[in-house]
Amino acid sequence: MFRALCINVFAASLLASRLCAAAPAEPPVDAAESAKLAGEVKAEFMHAWSSYRRYAWGHDDLDPISKRPRDWYGKPLLMTPVDALDTLILMGLRDEADAARELIATKLDFDQDIYVKNFEITIRLLGGLLSSYQLTGDARLLHKAEDLGHRLLPVFDSPTGLPYVEVNLHTGKTRGTKTNPAETGTLLLELGTLSKLTGEPRFYDKAKRALVETYRRRSPIGLVGEEIDAATGRWTSTESHVSGGIDSYYEYLWKCARLFGDADCKAMWTTSIGAINRYLADDVDGALWYGYANMQTGARTHTTFGALDAFFPALLALSGDVKRAARLQDSAFAMWQVNGIEPEVYDYRTHAIPYPGYALRPEIVESTYYLYHYTHDPKYLAMGRTMFRDFVRWCRTDAGYAALASVVTKAKKDRMESYVFAETFKYYYLLFAPEALDFDAVTFNTEAHPLRAATNVVQRRQAGKLSDSLRQPITGPGPEGVR
Repeated sequence: MFRALCINVFAASLLASRLCAAAPAEPPVDAAESAKLAGEVKAEFMHAWSSYRRYAWGHDDLDPISKRPRDWYGKPLLMTPVDALDTLILMGLRDEADAARELIATKLDFDQDIYVKNFEITIRLLGGLLSSYQLTGDARLLHKAEDLGHRLLPVFDSPTGLPYVEVNLHTGKTRGTKTNPAETGTLLLELGTLSKLTGEPRFYDKAKRALVETYRRRSPIGLVGEEIDAATGRWTSTESHVSGGIDSYYEYLWKCARLFGDADCKAMWTTSIGAINRYLADDVDGALWYGYANMQTGARTHTTFGALDAFFPALLALSGDVKRAARLQDSAFAMWQVNGIEPEVYDYRTHAIPYPGYALRPEIVESTYYLYHYTHDPKYLAMGRTMFRDFVRWCRTDAGYAALASVVTKAKKDRMESYVFAETFKYYYLLFAPEALDFDAVTFNTEAHPLRAATNVVQRRQAGKLSDSLRQPITGPGPEGVR
């Protein structure tokens, strides 16, 4: 107990010193070093990608310690090639991108008798196919995306319009009602883009209704909970936060307004961010954090923040609140520096680490990239350099990059998720080589797949008929206080 107390006191002291530091400890990054760092990121990406090609080609993932392939559902859906393709393109790795594109076009088959998780398949595979189609013009990728979109549509056939958790890609049967706002509200960027590209309005309409139905179940003070039943629409957990399970719901409110010009989404964002800043923001010893609160009362329930929460500075910056974003990013980076890499969950009041793992997550890098874009402050390049060096130092293996079981001990875990290729490496690269992509011309989905505003093939219900539903009461059973 005494040792734990000493560690926490030390962590608190270190964190305070990091937050109070006027400038990065290392010298600033100039243009030449930034270009050099971009080259290093590309080389490390190729180290991981080449290992995938050697040991797991045609499968979903590579386990980077045992060097064995892994498939999510027993049969491959090419998670890593689809997730990695737009990163390969942006990095200018033409031969590798062509190989991945041919594999996807000729081998990816969605007509499989397997249940898949709608949320993950949408953000990784549908998002990846659409982004890569827009970058290459290869119609085969759009055809794959449209086929997948139709196979996912049955998830929306619930009594509430909130999607079921899983769908069988062959039979269309659905299962799973225990869900959350991230899973119900993080579908419109992908399905909306599919609508615009194919002229099929159902994709947009179904996904938007799910987003609206989630919003309509917010509490009287404007917050949503972390768990909801898709069949009944009742909240089964009233914890509110910006972490996993809710995070990308808020992200898509703003981003769908940005990509589609959807006025409903902008209105929902405006209401929501006011409640977030009032009840979830937490100023502790001069540092800004976002913690947990009860969705009905706003009472603080937990003072934790972590790797997943670290996306929020990016969203704040994107939506125009750069000052608040910069303060929160300083806190997130200070959390990273306590152990030389960020934990999954960190208690910013006690400085304890309830969950010490590191899953190679990209969110803090994403926020660094966004803030550098909006401020051009070189401190964010130095921040990214520090994080990238730590990432390489602690996570590199002979066959890629491995998650950490503990940021304290640095013990590795035999997992390398496909989002490492889609997000983590991409955001590091774009931070140091921003000229590789026109930031203002795209909107990243939550898997870092850049989507462009498509030709508006369907001139209907972009922000029309569903507008009234934002003001209508829910019919049928719902939690007390829902408007």
